[in-house]
Amino acid sequence: MKLTIEYNAINERNTFSSGDTLTGQVIVEVSKKTTVKSLTIKAKGKANVLWSESYGKHSVAYWDSDKYFSQTEAIVPTDHDDGSFTLSPGINTFHFVIQLPPNDLPSSFKGKSGKVKYHLLAQLRRTLRAQSKAETEFTFISRRPDSLLPLARTPQHGAKDKDVGFFSSGNISMNIYLEKTGYQQGENLVIRGEIVNSSTKNIVPTYIIYQKQSFFASGKRSLHISHIVQEKEAALPSSSRLTVSKILTIPSGVTPSILNCRILKVEYRLKVILDVSFTKNPELKLPLVILPACDGAMAKVLETDEHL
Repeated sequence: MKLTIEYNAINERNTFSSGDTLTGQVIVEVSKKTTVKSLTIKAKGKANVLWSESYGKHSVAYWDSDKYFSQTEAIVPTDHDDGSFTLSPGINTFHFVIQLPPNDLPSSFKGKSGKVKYHLLAQLRRTLRAQSKAETEFTFISRRPDSLLPLARTPQHGAKDKDVGFFSSGNISMNIYLEKTGYQQGENLVIRGEIVNSSTKNIVPTYIIYQKQSFFASGKRSLHISHIVQEKEAALPSSSRLTVSKILTIPSGVTPSILNCRILKVEYRLKVILDVSFTKNPELKLPLVILPACDGAMAKVLETDEHL
């Protein structure tokens, strides 16, 4: 017996969101006439986190899970009154329709110490036989703008200055502006502002977009940070200033921000560093929210008079 699941794409990205209808087929291939007690299809959404930490010679595991939904539909032909039915030799196809819940759920994600997973599970039961199972994942994208809208449209500003010593003198400073906080996958992020080098040293401005993955369990946090974009400017000479107009492109394949999950978060920051030798580099960080490129509703509400 061979049991498989196929589902039908509803867009070119093959993603699903809150309230979408998921349709498909459970395919059962048998070599001879077979009586089936029941056949079901289940849609599930769940988050899990797991990591370990060492304390001397001992290691402690931290874990937690969060269940979002579990919805089971029976696939019941009418061969018999008790719900059983008979499969003919060869390929048997059974169609299903599942309405995904309307809740604002986190997007699919697989990270360093946890994941958010959505999948379909088919289960076929026969009398006096072990049940047969088939599973396939589908990609879920959170698309509700309600909670993210105020933050996504908020402009960002950061300022930093530092007196330079140790084989040099003077001051370096920066003022950095972003016209909003939320950006879609693949969108250009425009950095504006001014960098002033009133020191006797050359400085090198560096722009970094980085991702923070945070996982939570038993009052502990596991943190993983990775750079997804990093670019340097030419060195800014002593006693000069730079009018900043820098464009960084959000990678189209980067995971959208996840801020609506109890046990894990995916966050982003813009970090601007002024690299100067023989001193601690001044830096500033501004929060970012990365939105899925497919979310047309969010793109529309983010429009302003100055942008888009």
